[in-house]
Amino acid sequence: MYGAFDISTSGMTASRVRLEVSSANIANADSILSPDGTRYEPYRRRAAILAAGDPDSASALGVHVASIETDESPLVPRFEPGSPYADAGGYVLYPNVNVVVEELNAMEAVRNYEANAAAVEATRAMINTALQMIG
Repeated sequence: MYGAFDISTSGMTASRVRLEVSSANIANADSILSPDGTRYEPYRRRAAILAAGDPDSASALGVHVASIETDESPLVPRFEPGSPYADAGGYVLYPNVNVVVEELNAMEAVRNYEANAAAVEATRAMINTALQMIG
């Protein structure tokens, strides 16, 4: 029965990481400078890659974040000829983040978290009922 708790809590953890990644993407949707602010380096979208099982235990149950990968799709050009970061044609490259897609990813992560929290509660209720029937 405790395996059910492990599955649900691993799902909650993975959903939290997915939400953090989507939040970071939304926060950096217009970031064109490096984190220290000294050079032109447009932010690139990140994605949490999930995998089955738990690498921290022998259990094949649950899910975990296998990696957080950088999306290498093309950056988005915007015509801004007055910008100091514009190329010869007057275009500045902006992050490859689609805010609407990131908001949908965030909503999905929240729903997954809620579903796993409900599964934890259902498992707890089943254990309590079983203990009452035994005792």
